Amino acid sequence: MKFSKYHALGNDYIVIDPNFLTKQLTVTNIKAICDRHFGVGSDGILYGPEESKTCDFSLRIFNPDSSEAEKSGNGLRIFSRYLWDKSLVTHDEFTIQTKGGVVNSTVGTKGLSVSVGMGKVRFTHDSSGEPALTPCNMTVNGREFTYYLANVGNPHCVILVEELSPSLATELGKVIENDARFPNRTNVQFVKVIDKSTITIEIWERGAGYTLASGSSSSAAASVVHGLGLCDANVNVHMPGGIINIKLDDSFFATMTGDVRKICEGEISNEVLGAHQ
Repeated sequence: MKFSKYHALGNDYIVIDPNFLTKQLTVTNIKAICDRHFGVGSDGILYGPEESKTCDFSLRIFNPDSSEAEKSGNGLRIFSRYLWDKSLVTHDEFTIQTKGGVVNSTVGTKGLSVSVGMGKVRFTHDSSGEPALTPCNMTVNGREFTYYLANVGNPHCVILVEELSPSLATELGKVIENDARFPNRTNVQFVKVIDKSTITIEIWERGAGYTLASGSSSSAAASVVHGLGLCDANVNVHMPGGIINIKLDDSFFATMTGDVRKICEGEISNEVLGAHQ
């Protein structure tokens, strides 16, 4: 099975093009490929390009636990770079269909930076209505937190904190992800506001775990802090893997810009596939 591997600020994905698929991409094979000790290792698999009736391309996104994600900002930037590397797109804007909606993407000079219009960020996990940004409370492992819901085509739980550390996300992220109030589970962001144009976040991704960077998480966090009046509409989001810029319009349509780097390409041995029986 042929593959290409990229990272976007340390958030790494494997691209598997169905046009070159020689073995079925099963649940077992997804887990085996993403395993960092027994497989290639990644934060997920980008399965595409597939045909779309309404967009230039269609993409499916799989988490390391084999669940399918609606959308991934870093994944979309990586997929856009893959399309550019394969000469399937130029520097002109193109569209990609995901389970979480349509995005528009533009690949920058030399493919090293990609901008993606992530769509309108909504302050809910539901698919309808126009809810206001509303604080909610939860107790996690004996600690009280105020959180805000956000939806970038996939669900997010945004928590503002005074002190931020990786351990906060690793210790509490999984508990919050699987909290009963989130029937479809949720991505989790712990956010510290630095100034009117800068925030820092730590991320726990649904189905993937602790993550060095995330485009949809950056979009969700920036939208919440802007909605609360804590930041302007142009926000630099600092993460352990690097910085993503989020620009928001008056309707909270988020445009994300960040780096992408190619790691390698190759072929996955059949001895790896099926390792997670």
